[in-house]
Amino acid sequence: MSSQTKEKVVNLYQKGLSMQEISDKIGWKYGKVVYWLRKFNIPRRSRSAANYLKYNPDGDPFKIKKLKTKKDIELFNLGIGLFLGEGSKKNRFNVTLANTNPQILKLFLKFLREICKVNEAKIKAALNIFNDVNLTQALNFWSKVTDIPLSRFGKTMVRKSRGGTYKNKSPYGTLTIYVANIKLKALMDKWCENALIQYSERPG
Repeated sequence: MSSQTKEKVVNLYQKGLSMQEISDKIGWKYGKVVYWLRKFNIPRRSRSAANYLKYNPDGDPFKIKKLKTKKDIELFNLGIGLFLGEGSKKNRFNVTLANTNPQILKLFLKFLREICKVNEAKIKAALNIFNDVNLTQALNFWSKVTDIPLSRFGKTMVRKSRGGTYKNKSPYGTLTIYVANIKLKALMDKWCENALIQYSERPG
């Protein structure tokens, strides 16, 4: 086997292709791919690691900023505080926060964009409204507020209205901001845990 062939097999696997996909691409039998990856001492990926590479072929879609200034630290702490109060903690795959308040959502987005440096294409939104809310107006409002294009909005959930005064508080419904990334969610969980430990301890 040539060194070029070896390099090609290794590169394809490291780019996230499965052994079956490599087999199909270069015309080898599956067993031959398995054999040579073992020969090259390339450890097999777990299914979760393979899926992560598949959906993130260019690496992590975020890069955590080093907190060098007081403003950075304040924004970091505000982001974690918002997530502790308003974020979804059960889903281990997504960083998710829902609210009706534009200022809260804008602040959390600032945290995602400036502190976590999330790839903009990975920041998405979904709207939840009652059926007596104008859908087009609501979508346009939230798109303008968040700077998230409508192309990155998921399917809107529409619920039957029961009347009441809710329109005065949330005339454009509830918007959910989310980033689908298991590594970023694990970091958020770790930061939240550390914050709870640090700030819940009694002084002295």
